[in-house]
Amino acid sequence: MRLELRGITKRFGAFTANDAIDLVVEPGQIHAILGENGAGKSTLMNVLYGLYTPEEGEIVVDGVPRTFAGPGDAMAAGIGMVHQHFMLVPVFTVAENVVLGQEPMARGLIDAGSAATVVRETAESLGFHIDPNALVGDLPVGVQQRVEIVKALSRKAELLILDEPTAVLTPQETDELIEIMRTLAASGTSILFITHKLREIRAVADTITIIRHGRVVGTAEPTTPETELASLMVGRSVSLGVDRAPAQPGEPGLAVRGLVVRDAHGVPVVDDVSFDVARGEIVAVAGVQGNGQTELVEAILGVTTPEHGSIELAGRPIDGLGVRDRLDAGLAFIPEDRSTDGVVGEFSIVENLVLDRVGAAPVSRGGALDVAYLRRNAAERVAEFDVRTTSIDREVGTLSGGNQQKVVLARELSRDLSVLVASQPTRGVDVGSIEFLHRRIVAERDKGAAVLIVSTELDEVLALGDRIAVMCGGRLVGIVPGGVSRDVLGLMMTGMPPEEAARQAAEHHTLLGEADLAAELQAPDGEPAVVQDGAVVQDAAVVQDASHESEEQR
Repeated sequence: MRLELRGITKRFGAFTANDAIDLVVEPGQIHAILGENGAGKSTLMNVLYGLYTPEEGEIVVDGVPRTFAGPGDAMAAGIGMVHQHFMLVPVFTVAENVVLGQEPMARGLIDAGSAATVVRETAESLGFHIDPNALVGDLPVGVQQRVEIVKALSRKAELLILDEPTAVLTPQETDELIEIMRTLAASGTSILFITHKLREIRAVADTITIIRHGRVVGTAEPTTPETELASLMVGRSVSLGVDRAPAQPGEPGLAVRGLVVRDAHGVPVVDDVSFDVARGEIVAVAGVQGNGQTELVEAILGVTTPEHGSIELAGRPIDGLGVRDRLDAGLAFIPEDRSTDGVVGEFSIVENLVLDRVGAAPVSRGGALDVAYLRRNAAERVAEFDVRTTSIDREVGTLSGGNQQKVVLARELSRDLSVLVASQPTRGVDVGSIEFLHRRIVAERDKGAAVLIVSTELDEVLALGDRIAVMCGGRLVGIVPGGVSRDVLGLMMTGMPPEEAARQAAEHHTLLGEADLAAELQAPDGEPAVVQDGAVVQDAAVVQDASHESEEQR
């Protein structure tokens, strides 16, 4: 399919989300759309998929102008879309999801055999296997994404829109998706690839279109350096690295021991997790979303009560304290969903900056809010944290995602703290804001705070973590040094122990010697790894046990 967008303009009141956008996608081309948060990428895709009607411009498919009144029209024209948040029914089988809305019928009933055949034939054409009878809710997220692709292609999609497709994937699953994209393109399927991850764009795209403030500001080749792509996105030079000195760990800041949290069905979602974060260091928790990270953070904050285990803040047990008391004890918290848990969208910047301090001096005096202090505080924080706004009285909900996150960060870092817990601190934030937020988080570490970062962004984990803890299935798989390879981390994110992950990663990097392998590892208790006869084990005791076991077997 050859797709051409001509002068697409979409307005919401006085706001122009897409301003005369021109775009051409050739048959079999992987065309990447790059732009910071709020640049208009999603709006443009929603126009193409029939969810929005543009005020101006036209969509041309294979030389024929088309008008889409809804997604059904787009699908009929051969356009499919895989959303960032999968549109699947968890309690349905793979086959039921794939044919949903277009069910093959036989004698007045759904023909399950025909549905299963559709899944098998489409999946095999891409070189992978999916059980048509498996419940979608039981599948890993990487396989669920494949189901979405099969669903789109089974409906004869000739152009596939992939919206942030790697957001919930491990590095290995991301590599597999890239291979699937290449296979599709080789077979003639056109792909529109929406992502903010520069490395992935350069790995798979044939051409790149950059959008800024609703306009196309340029095109680029995949060989373009990442720093240049980032500069095009935000309109200024951006540093993609995090400039930080080595950590200087000090006294214990946060200690978690044997933590167990169960969900409403009694299933352990945090399963016997223990770790420490020292003052002056950043421990980053890596893992695919949904492996217990959210519940771990909620237990630390006091939102949920663990079944077992203990938590200490600067050497003081806080298990019996509520959220308010934990914050007063020196815990600062950046939630993963700022719109739900971080800000009140209808409140002003002034009000949001003191949400967790109302009722105490200096915010309140004599039982009433000190308005002069509130406005002075807001003006200072807006300047310090570079919040882009026309007024401190502006509703926070009208700010961009990056500026909303800066408001949250400004509130949490503007008081005495000993521990900072930041969950997905840069989710939905543009490259320029990420640079600023990372710099402020490192500054808190250097001032002596213990920092716990939870992120599904592997680049962020590697950029910030002095040590990296990996979670899978609610358990702590292991803790490794910050300089560990992406391959090792990716394998650990599937549940593989650190010693086995390093061994398998080393098979793909045969130039690594035993000393290098050992340096890449650290057991969950913080002890260094040991390498013996080319095999990596967790510690010396394991080496000894393995030796005894082999003698018994002989």
